[in-house]
Amino acid sequence: MILSAYVGENAKVFPKVLDLHVESGSHIADVTYGNGSFWRRVPSDKYELTATDIDPARSPDSTDGVDCRDLPYDDESFDCVVLDPPYKGGFYESEDKPSENKFWMTDRYVGGLGEQSATYHEAVINMYAAAGKEAHRVLEEDGVLVVKTQDEVSENEQRFTHIQITEIFSEMGFHAKDLFVVVRPDRPTIGRTYEQRRARKNHSFFLVFEKRE
Repeated sequence: MILSAYVGENAKVFPKVLDLHVESGSHIADVTYGNGSFWRRVPSDKYELTATDIDPARSPDSTDGVDCRDLPYDDESFDCVVLDPPYKGGFYESEDKPSENKFWMTDRYVGGLGEQSATYHEAVINMYAAAGKEAHRVLEEDGVLVVKTQDEVSENEQRFTHIQITEIFSEMGFHAKDLFVVVRPDRPTIGRTYEQRRARKNHSFFLVFEKRE
């Protein structure tokens, strides 16, 4: 039996998401592949995987890297898309390339195609909206979109990211089909001077959408 919530890492839950919602042999585009952690417990011969990332060094199927907001694929060419962009507002702390945190991923997401007026949580939502639009384009009818995200407190406001994403994707023609909760097994750390005003987030989500329109 597959449940809706698990304590553990993404690699424990992700195969269950696929088992329930994606048929064996399906052509899947993981457009934010990273270090491939989602796939560690997925049999390599179970799906036809196209794995790309914005960082060329982490993009097995593209030597140049691929931005999830600008996919080089034909319309309706995949059965499933997996999306896990940066979902912390602090990542998008500047309108330009951050001056104090210039590592590869920030440069690529915030610079170039990612140049934008939005910052912090608004930029997070813009990222999901742009990537979701591209996912919708490349998915077959009834195709599945698997999205990783987490709610956050940004600029002293509670942001229910998973609800916002669901509303935006619904307007695009996606049907919200399922939700999985991943509870981290360790305890979040806080500073000594930290004054807690809201529950500390120790869970994240896999959201499952189906392309209906």
